[in-house]
Amino acid sequence: MTHQLWNRVKSEFAVWQVGLLPGLLIFLAVIIARLTGSLQFLELVMLDNFLRLRPPEPVDERIVIVGITERDIEKAKTYPIPDGNIANLLKKIRSYKPALIGLDIIRNVSVKPGTEELNAIFRDKNNQDVFAVEKALKDRDGYTIAPPPKIAKEMVGFVDAILDDDGYLRRSILDISYGSVEPRLSLSLLLAAHYLQIHDQNIILEPGKKDPLAARFGSLELTRFRRNFGGYINADDGENQILLNYRSGNQPFRFISAGEVESGKVKPEFFKNRIVLVGITALSAKDVVNSSAIGGINPALVYGVEAQAHAISQIISAVLDGRPLLNVWSDGWEYIWIFGWGIVGISLGRFLRSPWKIMFVLLTSSGLLLLFCYGLIMLGWWVPVVPSLIILWLNGGGLTATLFYRYYQDIKVRESRLKEKEAVKQRIFTRIHNEPLQTLQLLLRERDSIPESLLLKLEYLNQEIRDICDDDKAHVLDEENVLVLGNDMRINLRQPLRELLQNVYIHTLEKDFPYFQGIQVKIINFDPIDDSKLNVEDKRGLCRFLEEALLNVGKYANGATRLHVVCKQENGKQIIRVTDNGIGINQDSSSQSLGTKLTNKLAKKLQGEFRRYSHSPKGTICEFIW
Repeated sequence: MTHQLWNRVKSEFAVWQVGLLPGLLIFLAVIIARLTGSLQFLELVMLDNFLRLRPPEPVDERIVIVGITERDIEKAKTYPIPDGNIANLLKKIRSYKPALIGLDIIRNVSVKPGTEELNAIFRDKNNQDVFAVEKALKDRDGYTIAPPPKIAKEMVGFVDAILDDDGYLRRSILDISYGSVEPRLSLSLLLAAHYLQIHDQNIILEPGKKDPLAARFGSLELTRFRRNFGGYINADDGENQILLNYRSGNQPFRFISAGEVESGKVKPEFFKNRIVLVGITALSAKDVVNSSAIGGINPALVYGVEAQAHAISQIISAVLDGRPLLNVWSDGWEYIWIFGWGIVGISLGRFLRSPWKIMFVLLTSSGLLLLFCYGLIMLGWWVPVVPSLIILWLNGGGLTATLFYRYYQDIKVRESRLKEKEAVKQRIFTRIHNEPLQTLQLLLRERDSIPESLLLKLEYLNQEIRDICDDDKAHVLDEENVLVLGNDMRINLRQPLRELLQNVYIHTLEKDFPYFQGIQVKIINFDPIDDSKLNVEDKRGLCRFLEEALLNVGKYANGATRLHVVCKQENGKQIIRVTDNGIGINQDSSSQSLGTKLTNKLAKKLQGEFRRYSHSPKGTICEFIW
C-alpha cells in the first residue's frame, strides 16, 4: 500500500513538474512587474472602479457645502469674490447656528471692498467656529500661500494635496510635521477633531498607539499611508497621509449655492449644528481635482471644497458610525494571495483537458475573484486584484496551460499507439492460435506416424509462429470493425452479438477436425443477448472465445457424440456455454494456453467469469458469464 502510494505521489509530481516551473517563473515575472511599479496604474484604476461601483450611501447630513457658483460670480461682476461678499455670506451662515464653518477660499491677499468686515470676523476673540485655509507645502517654485493675516493660528488648516502620477487624488494629508515644531493640521482633520469633541468631549485627537505617527480618536487609529501601501510602489509617503475612502453616490452631501443662502431660501435646520464648508464651485475658477472613484455630473472632476467634505466625512463617519477606512494586508500576505491564484491557474491546466472547460472555469474564477475583492473593498480592505488576475490567466490560460495541454496530448497519442499495437498483436496471436497452431497441434499429436526429421521441423515451426506475436512490426490482419474467420469469411462486428456468434459457430463446425465427425446430436440455442455496453473489441473477444471452445471440442473431445451450445440471458447475466460428452482436456494441467489467458483478461474487463470444468458423467463444460 505504501509503495503504491509513493508511486502515485511520484507520478503526480512528475505531472506537476510540467507546469510548476513555468508557473513559478510567471509568478516571479508578475512580482517583478509589481515591485517595479509596472502594475501600479492598473491597480489604482481597479481601486477607483471598485469604489465607484459601490451602492450609493445616504447623504451625510453632518456636512453642508455652500458653493460660490458661476451665477454667483456673475452677480458679483468680479473675481476673485470681494471680501465684503464673503463676510456677508459668513454672517448669514452664522445666523443659522452651525457647529463649524470652514472657508475653503484663499485669502492671503485682501480683495476690496469689505476687507475690514471680513477681518473683523477673523480677529474676533470669540471666534470659535470660522476656520480659514493656507497652502503649507512649497510648490515647484518654492512658494507657500499664507492664511488670512488677521486670523488666529489655531483656526487655520492647510488644504494641500498630493496627487498620484496619473494626476488623480486618492490620498488625504492629515498633518505636516516640522521637527520639534508643533505639527500643522489639515482643514479636514482640524474640522473633524473639533466636531467630534463638540459631539463628545472624550473624543480627542491623540497620537496612535500602534503607530505613534498616526492620528487617533479614541480606539480608532487612522491607518497611515506608507510608500508601498497596497498597489502603490515607492509612492511619496511624506507627511501623515491616509487613503481617501470617498463617500459613494451622486449626492454624498447637501449642496446649497451662495445665492440661495443670501436670499434666505434655505431651511435653518440644514445648517444648525452642522459643519458648513464654503468654497468655489465654478469650473472657471479651476479649483478642481481629478478623481474617478466617485460619479457625478462631471466624471473625474471634483471641486476642491467637495474633496475636503469627503476627507472630513471619512474621519467622522469612521469614529461615530464605524464606517471602514481603507486598509491593506502586509506585503507577505499580499504575495501569498497572489501566489495562491497562480496555483489556481496551474491547477486548471493540470486537471482540465478541454480548452473550452478551461476558458469557462477561468472566466468563472475571474468573476469570483473580482466579486470577492469587491466585497473586501466594502469592508475596507484593498487587496491585489490586477496581479492576481494576470497570474491566473497566464497560468490557467497561457503558457502553463499550453504546456499541460501538449503534455496530455502527447500521452494520449502514445497511449493510442500502444493500444493499437497491443490490439494488433492480440488479434494476430488469436488468429494464429485458433487456426495454424491448431492444425500444427493436430499434426504433432500424430507424432508416431511422422518421421523424426519432419517432426523436429514441425515443432520448430510451431515455436517460430508463436514468436511472431512478439514482433511489433506485425501487420494488421483484422480490420478495426471486421472479424476474419479463416481465409474466406469476414464478419462486420457492428452486427448484433447473437448473429456474430451464430456465424462463428457455423464456420468453426465446418473445419475438418477429427472429433467433429463423431458428433451425432447438436443442440443449439442462440437467444438475443444484450450487447449495448460492448465495444467492437469486446465482441471480437467473445467471438474468439466461442471459436476456441468449439475448436477444443474438435481437438480434444475424443468419443464425443453430443454437442450443446447455449448463448442466452439468464438472471440478468449473459452466458455463452459449450458442453460436450467426450473425454475432454486434462483439467490438472498447470499451464494456461494463450486462449485461456486472453479469455481471463476479457472476463476481468467485463467484470465477468470464465470457467472450464468436467461434465457428469463424461465431458467438458466451457462457459463465459458476464
